[in-house]
Amino acid sequence: MFLDDPISKIKNIGEKRALLFSKLNIFTVRGLIEYYPRDYEDRGNIKKIDELIAGESNAFIGKVVSPAENLLINGKKITKLIFKDEAGKLEIIWFNMFFLKNVFVKGQEYIFYGKVTDKFGRLRVESPEYELVSGGGLVNAGRIVPVYSLTHGLSQKFLRTTINYVLENIEDDIADVMPNYIRERYSLMDKKPAITNIHFPESESAFFKARGRLVFEELFFMQASLIKLKGYIKNRVDGLVFKEVDISTLDLPFALTNAQERALAEIISDEKSGYAMNRLVQGDVGSGKTVIALISAYVAIKNGYQVCLMAPTEVLANQHFIYFKGYFDKLGIKTELLVGSLTKRQKNSIYFNIESGFTKMIIGTHAIIQSGVRMKNLGYVITDEQHRFGVGQRRDLTLKGNNPHVLVMTATPIPRTLALILYGDLDISIIDEMPPGRQNIDTFFVTGKYLPRVHNFIREEAEKGRQIYIICPSIDGENEQLKSVLSYTEVLAKELSPLKVNCLHGKMKQDEKNLIMDGFSKNLFSVLVSTTVIEVGINVKNATLIIIENAERFGLSQLHQLRGRVGRDSHKSYCILISDTKNKYSKQRLQMMVQTNDGFAISEMDLKLRGPGEFFGLKQHGIQELKIANIYKDMEILKLVSEAVNIDYSLLSNEEIVRLDNELCKILDYESNSVFL
Repeated sequence: MFLDDPISKIKNIGEKRALLFSKLNIFTVRGLIEYYPRDYEDRGNIKKIDELIAGESNAFIGKVVSPAENLLINGKKITKLIFKDEAGKLEIIWFNMFFLKNVFVKGQEYIFYGKVTDKFGRLRVESPEYELVSGGGLVNAGRIVPVYSLTHGLSQKFLRTTINYVLENIEDDIADVMPNYIRERYSLMDKKPAITNIHFPESESAFFKARGRLVFEELFFMQASLIKLKGYIKNRVDGLVFKEVDISTLDLPFALTNAQERALAEIISDEKSGYAMNRLVQGDVGSGKTVIALISAYVAIKNGYQVCLMAPTEVLANQHFIYFKGYFDKLGIKTELLVGSLTKRQKNSIYFNIESGFTKMIIGTHAIIQSGVRMKNLGYVITDEQHRFGVGQRRDLTLKGNNPHVLVMTATPIPRTLALILYGDLDISIIDEMPPGRQNIDTFFVTGKYLPRVHNFIREEAEKGRQIYIICPSIDGENEQLKSVLSYTEVLAKELSPLKVNCLHGKMKQDEKNLIMDGFSKNLFSVLVSTTVIEVGINVKNATLIIIENAERFGLSQLHQLRGRVGRDSHKSYCILISDTKNKYSKQRLQMMVQTNDGFAISEMDLKLRGPGEFFGLKQHGIQELKIANIYKDMEILKLVSEAVNIDYSLLSNEEIVRLDNELCKILDYESNSVFL
């Protein structure tokens, strides 16, 4: 059995179990041993029978007194076992597990772990885990025991036993790709004992050393791969050089803020530098990132190049198209929208215009990176909401040009020090100032009993000519506890009559989505009931109220993004969070939204509460998913990693350099080639 063998090569794993493991994204032996525990239980405190406490889970050792019995009591299948230790006897029972009758041998010693119950003054244990004491190293009790995330059909006991078997029987080495120099400098445990102790810690100290080693390695390769990508981009000497352009001809109806001017100056400086720009612009909801994209795109076009802007959804792409077209049409610059819902004939026409160079500004979704799209002279690439795209997708788009400049934008604010680490492949500009006229949105957290008052408030806003979003977490009511778009739209259409109510959700055809958003933008109806499909970038200036049902179901940053759909003009705007949650933690999160409109503060709190997850878009094609590290909790290790990645390669052997480079190329999906180092 070798690390790269399929999971089915492991004893007791057939096709059915292999399918269950695939649901956990485990396909190989390596994937199994790198499936780290989510928690641990200390089952090392072995108690005697007279020390057991009802209501607590305990570990205890004893001998089987007599063969197990299978009984049928009140229609229930029960397996009963009596065992003893020096302090007395105890009854153990299992439900619907008649096969256990033949498992236990009289006189044999077993270790059990389970919850003790008091039945009519007598202690007993129901459905404990068990293990033969003489069977070798203990896995499920008598020690610190791992707890894994599971899928239906796999048990903790089976997963523990299988991982332990693999660690004892693997035939090839668990290769240590970390150079000796780094391991010694940062006192890192070797890889194999780290893997063993993360699953089955020999002690508390061994666990912390093992976790520290694996977290360090994971963050090291995340950071090193990003820096490698950044270095590869910056080392290209043939970046396009743009000349300065008079942007006054755009005739913007407002002046840029100081923060916008600063970000624009950084972009223009990059475009003159001679290497390909790779810059992230981040700013809070409504801070004015789109106009920076517009101006910098205009500079590229006036320098004779085509520009692409890629957005994650057709709704957002369409909105960008309307915005850019409004400025560029007056200047004779051809702008086109390329999205998946177009007909083949429409796409072919656009493909022709792009390839001929007639179209200068191309806006679209993933449809832009399809093989049929050939650019004449792509010089500038913009991606909006960068966390929705992977590094690989950005790279695919840049390959359609000759080392074009790249700008990525996000409205998910991240503390600057953390952003510098996370986005190692990007230079960073921050727009930390709101344009004049943008205002704080008054936010309220109420329970469902306030719905009549909320509905009255909807009517009041509609009577002023304003518009309202209502967000539901579900589309079709598959969960009765959640408000759903379809059923709630029907209820509100009656409740709020004669106000016009419409709905929007992700299962609609794209043409229908665009038609509804266009109608809402033109104020053809007052209330839009929607899922989070409107979360990003939607700009309806007349919308002044957003109501979010089952608000506890959303992350803080997502709630902040949704709140940013209102308050986009001078009209006073409001956000109402509705939740009947009894969970103290959920209530604290929602109160955070009431207390601040600061996206940076909210994102930091969200990261602290939820962990990294997909928060920063690390689960992307091209950059590894974090399996064990927590970017917020492991900040001290992350700081050490940021120092370690600036490695002095003269201290490494040729073998270590090749091994390190191969690992980075594998992460970045490059062919192995040490010229990048």
